[in-house]
Amino acid sequence: MATRTTYADALAAARPYLRGEEDQCGDPALPALTAVLRAAGAGECWHKHGTFLAHLLEVYRILRLWASPDAVARCGLYHSAYSNSYVNLAIFEPDVGRARVAAVVGDEAERLVHLFCVVPRQQLVHDDLLFHYDDADLAADLARSEESVLDARRGVFDDDEPWRRKIQRLLPADGITVKHIRTGEDVALSRRIAATFLMMTMADFSDQLFDWQDRLFDNTNGRLEF
Repeated sequence: MATRTTYADALAAARPYLRGEEDQCGDPALPALTAVLRAAGAGECWHKHGTFLAHLLEVYRILRLWASPDAVARCGLYHSAYSNSYVNLAIFEPDVGRARVAAVVGDEAERLVHLFCVVPRQQLVHDDLLFHYDDADLAADLARSEESVLDARRGVFDDDEPWRRKIQRLLPADGITVKHIRTGEDVALSRRIAATFLMMTMADFSDQLFDWQDRLFDNTNGRLEF
């Protein structure tokens, strides 16, 4: 059974990031990964409320604090390696091949990075998923899903619950297909990868949409619309 995270646990997990102790952040490769970004000029590009490097590191930190696997956190750190559907700002020059990026972040992380950079995120995250819920429906379904998790731990599982049927309709067990943003080719995404990209987008937006951007987009309801 999963244990509840206490305030002390959360603070202990966040402390290395607050102190800038990159070598204590759970991934021994982080200093080297960050050095590659610095050498590529990520710290010299403006992005939203600071440098692009600062944004990439914040996305990485958020994903780490959410207990994401190494590959997902590294994908967050390099999520614009090839630019993506939201920003035409690539970390590397166009002639840098995928093999070189994989040598830096690892094969699994590079695969996620590449997919993240070629999928239409507005369609995937907003049009195909979030916009099918209003606030009340989403809150109710999240509450029901938490109850279902507790039931499942007691050995009770109902595959026919309304909230579950809706998720299965929007995101079938065999995944979904979207169009490559540059070539128009079909790109198959498993349910797990689609969910991973939803989580990464939450981390991405969490680092950006606050303070003056909240006011700019009139984001008083916390829905992260823009």
